[in-house]
Amino acid sequence: MLKARLTEGIRRMSGLHWLMLFGGILLCWAALFAMSVPQDLRAAGAVYGAEFWLTLCTMTPDAAGAARMVLMWVLMSAAMMAPTALPAFATYDDLSRSAEGTRFGDLVAGYLLVWIGFSLMAAGLQLVLLRADLISVFGDSRSGLLSALLLLIAGGYQFTPLKTQCLSKCRRPLVFFMQHWDEGAFRNGLRLGAVCLGCCWALMLLAFVGGVMNLAFMGLATVFMVLEKLPEIGRWLTRPMGVVLCASGLWLLVTSI
Repeated sequence: MLKARLTEGIRRMSGLHWLMLFGGILLCWAALFAMSVPQDLRAAGAVYGAEFWLTLCTMTPDAAGAARMVLMWVLMSAAMMAPTALPAFATYDDLSRSAEGTRFGDLVAGYLLVWIGFSLMAAGLQLVLLRADLISVFGDSRSGLLSALLLLIAGGYQFTPLKTQCLSKCRRPLVFFMQHWDEGAFRNGLRLGAVCLGCCWALMLLAFVGGVMNLAFMGLATVFMVLEKLPEIGRWLTRPMGVVLCASGLWLLVTSI
């Protein structure tokens, strides 16, 4: 039974729109990988000059640096958050097979638009922190107090009613879409993006602790956020992760004072 359900799920995700979505996710991860690889391992440096990749990945407190920050956050948000929404996308795709005038691309566009907005705010925050010398040019924290604060915020948020409500909607996408079906694909995408943002914004800001260009952090955070949104698994992860994050934040706070 499980094998049959898995096979059917994979078959339904074989359409062109799914291939484009998966391709987009892979391209985002590839771009992030290219931006994070050390300069001495980059073949393109021999073509474009030794400073090409270092310039691309170094965030400076000016207009050019701000543009690179926005680009990096947009790529990171798309690469990390689109996989967490795959169950919801699949549910909408199934529902749209029996309805006219629904476009899968509009749903994804609305979802990503919310995360582009988050990326703009996160890049602005990164610029402020960089100018205050609280993070390095590569986006990792230089302050134990800042790291402790972000860990405590993320950990405490795991226990809040808002987090619980947002997770409940993400874990029951069929109910979520049926409640708002008449609003259309794009607005449903905006709603889904807002709910997803409500689940994950605090965890995403931990990039300033783990390193904005740290692929290991991005990968682990993505896996956790995917699992957290699964009904049978996520309910066992949310609060324990909150305990771990709060304990880590308190330890850093004590050792930093």
